[in-house]
Amino acid sequence: MASGPSMMNPVCLVERQNSQMTVNPNALKILDQISQPVVVVAIVGPYRTGKSYLMNRLVGQNHGFSLGSTVRAETKGIWMWCVPHPSKESHTLVLLDTEGLGDVEKGDSKIDSWTFTLAVLLSSCFVYNSMSTINHQALEQLHYVTELTNLIRTKSPCSSDDGEDSADFVSFFPDFVWTVRDFMLELEFDGHPITEDEYLENALRLIPGNDPQIQNSNMPREMIRSFFPKRKCFVFHRPVTSRKLLVHMEDVPDDQLDESFQMQCQDFCSYIFTHAKSKTLGEGITVNGAGLGTLAVAYVDTINSGAVPCLENAVMTLAEHENSAAVEKASAHYSEQMAQRVTLPTDTLQGLLEVHAACEREAIAVFMEHSFKDDKREFQKKLVANEVLHSFLQSQAGVEEAILKADKSITDWENAMAVERAQKEAAEREQELLKEKLNEQQQKLEMQERSMKENLAQLEEKMDREREDLLRQQDRLLEHMLKMQRELLRDGFKKKAKALTTQINKLKENIQRTRNKSIVAQVAASFALLTLFLVIKK
Repeated sequence: MASGPSMMNPVCLVERQNSQMTVNPNALKILDQISQPVVVVAIVGPYRTGKSYLMNRLVGQNHGFSLGSTVRAETKGIWMWCVPHPSKESHTLVLLDTEGLGDVEKGDSKIDSWTFTLAVLLSSCFVYNSMSTINHQALEQLHYVTELTNLIRTKSPCSSDDGEDSADFVSFFPDFVWTVRDFMLELEFDGHPITEDEYLENALRLIPGNDPQIQNSNMPREMIRSFFPKRKCFVFHRPVTSRKLLVHMEDVPDDQLDESFQMQCQDFCSYIFTHAKSKTLGEGITVNGAGLGTLAVAYVDTINSGAVPCLENAVMTLAEHENSAAVEKASAHYSEQMAQRVTLPTDTLQGLLEVHAACEREAIAVFMEHSFKDDKREFQKKLVANEVLHSFLQSQAGVEEAILKADKSITDWENAMAVERAQKEAAEREQELLKEKLNEQQQKLEMQERSMKENLAQLEEKMDREREDLLRQQDRLLEHMLKMQRELLRDGFKKKAKALTTQINKLKENIQRTRNKSIVAQVAASFALLTLFLVIKK
């Protein structure tokens, strides 16, 4: 079932003017309206290799992303097309088409490196498009992947954690798809038929030898194997034999395309729709459209400043934005529900507090659903205290004022008659008021205690979910690194395989630490909420 926004045409997401980049405000407005998780597919590769045509096929069209018909690169910057996901309900498919790598008109090679880097940072499925075959030259053209460790930091400089390793990058990086266009070879190896994926894996096997030239050739192979555990390959035959048709592919109907090419396009699209995952930021944090826009701005601003994008900082920037929005959503839900359920003046304080407790519980659930990385519980604390109830009662001041004016309509004569009665009842009323005040304080304390317990229960449930997500991710990383080690041993690279042992042991320690973290975190959370409760109680 399709869902989400549907753009008629792509818009520019990241504009390039010389060596400076800017994020298009109109594109951000579109992303801000997408509250659904996004599946982000970015395509990168040498210019004039048919990247835009493949992306148009994902929308079921021949037109959209501009193709061009000359040797001049057509796409500038990064263009975006948001459409309802064809198979994932309540998800939006975001397609990113990038300007071609290696265009001599650019003049500055750094532009290509940053374009490649941004595509990796923003996507959940990264497509690299090249021509003819995956050979030594094709891998040399993919040297941008070897620059990623210099162009991206996973941890902020002030982080107390140990240094970076490949596992830190893997948790943030997208899946990898290599598309080979105009493929004319037979898929065979040593005289036996092989699959497209086996073709890719054979091409990525390291070349034995210690010669510096061989080691340089192995670098992109090592980086792809290390950074992208989930890899896929598609080969495409030439779509048409006529050169005249080839330069105007956007006008060629499907019935004039090579049958093999049509099937290959269908297989590619089917794989993307089925297997491309939602965009996440480590630890299972799912990104929606608004979050993707926030990340794009953060990364581009950092690059323009001359600094290197930091994934840890990006997570915190996104968390600040999303948690503030989560507090607003939760507070709005509380006020809306209180307004529907409470009619002032209420008969009893107890009745008001019971409705407040129910509405606050719902508001906390709304906050939990939309928040993440609120490690110090700074945003959640805004919903724990009596602030929301106080704000609601202030909003009802007009009602209370009308009640007071009605009370003042009593005539002077009636007041005079009431004086004597009031004097007689003063002492009794004073005692009664004291009892009511004590009772009121007790009810408030009970309400605060219930609120604290509710917060703690929902917090513990959320922490358990986050811990399980992190454990699943860490287990996948461990499986990936063990597989890499086995492959290195198989290919005779014992020294490289041994070097991975340190990272593997570190990851195992992290997994054990995550398993033990639940109890410690719950105790810390309980203490934090208890401290807040005691402050309120005073």
